[in-house]
Amino acid sequence: MNRIRLVFASSNPHKISEVTRIAGRDFVITGLDELGFHRDIPEPYHRLEKNALAKARFVHRHFGSDCFADDTGLEVDALGGAPGAASARYAGEEKDPGTNMEKLLRELSGKADRQARFRTVIALIWKGREYLFEGLVRGHIAETPAGEQGFGYDPVFIPLGYEVSFAQMDAAEKNSISHRRAAIDKMLNFLRAQSAP
Repeated sequence: MNRIRLVFASSNPHKISEVTRIAGRDFVITGLDELGFHRDIPEPYHRLEKNALAKARFVHRHFGSDCFADDTGLEVDALGGAPGAASARYAGEEKDPGTNMEKLLRELSGKADRQARFRTVIALIWKGREYLFEGLVRGHIAETPAGEQGFGYDPVFIPLGYEVSFAQMDAAEKNSISHRRAAIDKMLNFLRAQSAP
């Protein structure tokens, strides 16, 4: 099988390296920085699906490449699904992970229900057609952050069936159960099937 080339509509080095590691040798993943594009793509919608599609369409329109974009949200039951699509800018446009976590823990202070889920939606534009893939992992929000690995809300999210946060897991362990991994695997399996002789 020829290697499949895709542009990932992201400048986040953590996400790009995570996806590249998962994709393996069958794929060549290019981030926006490598294309000389250093601006944020707007994410104006309140739904992950719409934001992912908007970013993929933007990249396809500007570069004409097969591409994909993701949007991930932490959805907390006691907060009515917030922060959701606003997860990255929950505490402000600075997108500061520490401040976002502080706000989340403040909002949950005194609440018994700390159930939450991480959800990733990937929008793929492949040969001019659009596809959506979803990954989800359930868990709960810890009382205090723990761990140095990962990024975003990883220090406060404890996946179902575990006693440690995402940030206390090494990359291999987190990738084996993560929401992003589930969505990426669905997309990669689809592409492998499409490209099979």
